[in-house]
Amino acid sequence: MAPETQPESPVETAAESHPAWRRVLLARHPKRPHSLDYIGRLFTDFQEIHGDRNFGDDPAIVAGLAQFEGRPVMVVAEQKGRDTKQKLYRNFGMPKPEGYRKALRVMQIAGKFGRPIITFLDTPGAYPGIDAEERGQAEAIARNLREMARLPVPVLVVCIGEGGSGGALALGVGNIVLMLENAVYSVISPESCAAIIYRDSGKAEQAAAALRLTAQDLLSFGLIDDIVPEPAEGAHTDPAAAAENLREYVSRYLHELSALDASQLVEHRYLKFRKMGNFFA
Repeated sequence: MAPETQPESPVETAAESHPAWRRVLLARHPKRPHSLDYIGRLFTDFQEIHGDRNFGDDPAIVAGLAQFEGRPVMVVAEQKGRDTKQKLYRNFGMPKPEGYRKALRVMQIAGKFGRPIITFLDTPGAYPGIDAEERGQAEAIARNLREMARLPVPVLVVCIGEGGSGGALALGVGNIVLMLENAVYSVISPESCAAIIYRDSGKAEQAAAALRLTAQDLLSFGLIDDIVPEPAEGAHTDPAAAAENLREYVSRYLHELSALDASQLVEHRYLKFRKMGNFFA
C-alpha cells in the first residue's frame, strides 16, 4: 500500500492558539520522528526481541538489545505508524497487555545482565479494547510500574511525542525522565478532558492549558528532570539535529547514573517518585 498523503499540519493554522495546544499539535505532527527514527540514529547493532512468551507479539512496542556509544543497553519504545498500513500494524501506538509484558521481559533481561535501559514514550494511551481488557491490560501496566521501580540498573526515560496516561507511565518509571521540548505528558488527552469537564470535546484547547501538560510545566513541578531542545520549528523539520540533541542528554545522564550501584539506583528511583505531588516541606 502506498503511503497515505498527509494533510498539512494544523500547527500553521493555529498561530493564535494557547501555547499548550500548539505543543499538542506539534507532538502529533504527522512528520514528527517516531521511536524507530531515534533508534536508527542513536544506536548501533539493534536486535529486536519479539513476543511476551505468553500470548504473542505487540508491534506497538519495539524492544531489544543495542549499543549506545559502544555501551550495551536495552531499548524499549512505543512506536506509532507513519502511513495507514503502518498505523494499523502498530495499532496507532496503543500497546496491548502483551506489549507491556514483552517490555517487562526485556527489562528483566537488562536487570539480569546489568544493561542500562532506555525507554521512549510516544502513545495516546494504552489500547482500551475488550480483547486487551480480557487479557489483563490494567494488571500488565500495574506490574510494570512495580517491577520498574526495583530494577537494579539505570533506567532513562524519554518522552518524544505524546505521553498518554498509564499507557506511557507503564514504561515511564525511571531514574531520569526527559522530555523533548514539544512533547506532552498527561493523565488524559485534551479532547477527553474537555468532554468530561466541559461537556464539549471542542474545548480541547482550553483543556490543554488547564492540564499543564507541556515539558516546561512538568519541569516546574519536578515531574521530569530535563527538557531536550528541538530545532526551532519542531523535531520534524530536522530529525537528525533532534536526534543529536537527544544523544547529548542521554550520554550525559547515563554517565551520571553509572556512578550509582544497584541499591542506590533503586533508592534514587524510589525517592524520585515518592516526592512527586508533595509541595510541602
